Amino acid sequence: MAKQTLLELKNRGSAPQLTMVHVSSAEQAEAAEAAGIDMLCGPFLPQTRTFPAAAPNTMYRFGLKYGQYVSADQCLRAAFDALECGADIIYTAQSLEFVEAMAKQGIAVCGHLGLVPPKASWTGGLRAVGKTAEQALTLFQQIKDLENAGAFAVELEVVPDRVADEIARRSSLVTISMGAGTGCDIQYLFSSDILGEAGPRVPRHAKVYRDFKAEYDRLQQERIAAYQEFAQDVQSGAFPGPGNLVRISDEEYAKLMAHLA
Repeated sequence: MAKQTLLELKNRGSAPQLTMVHVSSAEQAEAAEAAGIDMLCGPFLPQTRTFPAAAPNTMYRFGLKYGQYVSADQCLRAAFDALECGADIIYTAQSLEFVEAMAKQGIAVCGHLGLVPPKASWTGGLRAVGKTAEQALTLFQQIKDLENAGAFAVELEVVPDRVADEIARRSSLVTISMGAGTGCDIQYLFSSDILGEAGPRVPRHAKVYRDFKAEYDRLQQERIAAYQEFAQDVQSGAFPGPGNLVRISDEEYAKLMAHLA
């Protein structure tokens, strides 16, 4: 799905929400594409550069880690590198200067407003943003600033749904909901929450669909048991067995022993 297609979908008022999933492995990316997820995302790290190849038919958003790039030029270089690795959209939570530098080069840039974890100390901690009229009006101004900087999309994290609805309705940006209700264009969750990998503490805006943590715990016990059985086999002489050995014929062995005599 291309950038222009997303904009066209946004302009169709009755279009259903799209889905976006944060993946942390190529296997997750492959599974998400097989499941029909519309978009994938993840941080731009050495181990994630191959993820788009695992889901070649799905739009991919690479995120530039907050604070890793200390100038717009560094951010721009990383963005081009990410595009070479298969990214369609570049995410940044850094300043408008960084957004503008990428947008001027024709890069589809996604900003981040509301609860931005690295900036949470500025917004009162890890809590919702926009629950007062003053906070909500600040969000509207920040949206306008992103638009003017050339952003293509914005992630709204833990914003009251009615506020996010108004932002999505009034903004030209493609809006991505992370705990911001159903009025945005795209609904976004982490694989770790969907798959139940994070344990019992699930964010209020997330939903668990499987219990992978229990399965990981079971597999860990299986690992321990397998290692114990291997050690026991070595100690008892059961391993290696005849099927694990390489044989030399009696004739060749006799020749060897003759030379060694």
